[in-house]
Amino acid sequence: MKLKNIIFGCVALSLGFTSCDMDYHEYKVDGEDYIKENFENVNGLMTTIYRDLDSDWGNYSGAMLASATDEAVYSHQGNSVESFFNGNWGPANANSSVWDKCWHGISYCNLFLDKFTNLTFDDYKLDINYEAKMEKYNNFQYEARFMRAYFYFQLVRQYGGVPLIVNYVDAETANNTPRATAEEIFKFIDDECYAIKDEIIKDYSKAYSELGLVENGRANNLTVMALRARAALYHASPLFNPENNKELWKEAALRAQECINACTSRNMGLVSKYADLFAVDSYSKCTKEILFGTRTAASNSFEKNNFPIGMENAGGGNCPTQNLVDAYETKKGLTITEDPDYDAQNPYANRDARLAATIAVNGERWPDGLATDAKAVLETYYGGRNSRSVVYGTPTGYYLKKYLQKTQVIGASNATTSYHTWVLFRLGGIYLDYAEAVLNYFGDGYTSGEGLTRTAAQAINIVRKRAGQPDIKTGLSPEAFTKRYENERFVELAFEGHRFFDVRRWKKGAEYFKDIKVMEITKNADESFTYNVVTNPSYITARNWEDKFNLFPLPQSEILKSGALTQTPGWE
Repeated sequence: MKLKNIIFGCVALSLGFTSCDMDYHEYKVDGEDYIKENFENVNGLMTTIYRDLDSDWGNYSGAMLASATDEAVYSHQGNSVESFFNGNWGPANANSSVWDKCWHGISYCNLFLDKFTNLTFDDYKLDINYEAKMEKYNNFQYEARFMRAYFYFQLVRQYGGVPLIVNYVDAETANNTPRATAEEIFKFIDDECYAIKDEIIKDYSKAYSELGLVENGRANNLTVMALRARAALYHASPLFNPENNKELWKEAALRAQECINACTSRNMGLVSKYADLFAVDSYSKCTKEILFGTRTAASNSFEKNNFPIGMENAGGGNCPTQNLVDAYETKKGLTITEDPDYDAQNPYANRDARLAATIAVNGERWPDGLATDAKAVLETYYGGRNSRSVVYGTPTGYYLKKYLQKTQVIGASNATTSYHTWVLFRLGGIYLDYAEAVLNYFGDGYTSGEGLTRTAAQAINIVRKRAGQPDIKTGLSPEAFTKRYENERFVELAFEGHRFFDVRRWKKGAEYFKDIKVMEITKNADESFTYNVVTNPSYITARNWEDKFNLFPLPQSEILKSGALTQTPGWE
């Protein structure tokens, strides 16, 4: 664990990323006394904590975690993301970036809470903005506690039990702290969120008006409620609740309902257009739904990694699978196998609108700069300029749209950049969290009561309505309803970082992650196309699954330097 004296000793920190409108600048730390000198120095320390929030713009040399699931295949065969399923994953190759980053963040949170609370900055009491700055400063303690709870959520969903360290300690103490149980970590997260949810600032758009700041990227009380609900859902899930304790499901449903009700009381709801959530201006225009997100500095690297091969500087990238495409219903609310009008040779017609918002298909113009020819369209058929017949071309027949800015210019001349906001919590996701919890508590999708005001179906239908999809069927068996729920979560939250962990907490990796389907397209002599779905073709790396993959191995280096850590079961 990187819990050590990371602050004191003249460390220069280059803060190149931002969380929405927070002012992240280059900050130099010279020691405890220096930080305590004034508000700005403490504020600078606080920004380092926000730097450790997670996002996934291609954390594995361009590949997203989606490409380790049935959502996508990365077009560069041999990429490190394949270690999750090709047999090269283990304690010596532990994919431990989250481990390192979370302990770094926890260290800073503990440091702040132990050494930099209850300051008064007496030398500045006569400043005109003293009271406003003190309001912001006094809120830092709650932000730090939220962030620490969030980092522990990341760790527990990935490793199960981990050391629970809530004070700033030296490296020797940290390295000799044993793993707490997952139950203890979940309890810590829940207790912390409960303790701060009514203390942390509710609305930053009004809080710092005297300072001329609108910092809507900071954690507020809705963010705290969202984390509490999400952590409770994971706690109730089969991976962490093997006895299926129903009360854990009820607690998860109540936590999600509390968050939903708080949002409703502030006139929040789902934005009208799904694609807007992932557009360049979502951080400012979608605050009705987005509860928390991290905003990057202006860049075009995500577009370079994922725009179609055939464009200058494009990498092909994280290509959606046929598994995901098949998950989108027809506009009738039927699966493609249920709808008699579905045409396998015209497969993208009359489908759930979220398909077109997420995935680029053969014959579509995507992105705007595809070619200088204004009539150019994607050619993902074999032999086409954007197909797998070209190096790094799509192996699945599709390209990614979601989160990509279609007007971005990535060529050598006149290149453009833009901000990107990685959504961590949004109201649409909380409705689905609630639906899963109440479904598992009551055992069906159509029951409410005991303080839970919506059925699972009603919660899901709120999300479906935005997409223009009819209500979920009535009369489904619990098993069939669960399948439809899992499908809804698959399409609504695609490429938002959920699928990798959802399937693990459901303990369904063997069901979902082993078989990858792609679309092979042939262009016929008459300019028509033949579409053929193929499962596990030889040109993509085979997917293996073992139940131990549900949790990560600890890095072997951590085991060796610790007198207390034990390896994750299955990885010994």
